[in-house]
Amino acid sequence: MAVFVVAHGAWSAAWAWKKMRPLLRAAGHELWTPTYTGLGERAHLASPAIDLDTHIADVIGMLEMEDLRDVVLIAHSYGGMVATGVADRVRERIAQLVYLDAFVPRDGQSLFDLQPAEARTRMRELARTDGEGWRLPPTQMPADTPDADIAWASGRRRPQPIKTFEQPLRLIASETPPPRSYIYCQRNAPADVFRQFAERAQRERGWHYFEIDASHNPHITAPHALLELLVKIVATAA
Repeated sequence: MAVFVVAHGAWSAAWAWKKMRPLLRAAGHELWTPTYTGLGERAHLASPAIDLDTHIADVIGMLEMEDLRDVVLIAHSYGGMVATGVADRVRERIAQLVYLDAFVPRDGQSLFDLQPAEARTRMRELARTDGEGWRLPPTQMPADTPDADIAWASGRRRPQPIKTFEQPLRLIASETPPPRSYIYCQRNAPADVFRQFAERAQRERGWHYFEIDASHNPHITAPHALLELLVKIVATAA
């Protein structure tokens, strides 16, 4: 049995992993999905002060309160920023890291640092005009997302404090990171922002690399395929 913990993506929350819960449970695994402060069922706590460190502390707090160890930490999208910080600060609790179409920052990098300059400008302008200057409204979901899933998700996605995208990640530990896998979603656009991390995982030592025939949210659009891949990753590591 593996214990999976999700560091979810931007604008999202625990609800986005609803389809994966029964699948992983039926396969004999546990799935924990902490929601970051200011999003999902914790949207009432949103404030301009929330930053990346807040979301890292959210996940660490759950790991410590539930005393979870030997965890397979899944990082989706923006969750790569969070999970990298979590694994750095509580390395002893993490068995392996699985980046699912996620950002993989180095020390001192923010999510905005990993975006093209025009994307950063566009996102900051959107926060200024539609987010009262401190929140970034959700982006559109991939075009191949079924209408039913868009309808389900659109009412639940929430604007996210822009500091979570602007704050650089500071790594504090000197320990070797846990074993890392990268899952790249094949249906992303050719110039998508996650390709740089897929290429890095293939180039650098210490990574396991996988691809999935899905767009950016396989936990929503391709849950059975994602289950199969996660089980394979855990079995390979064992």
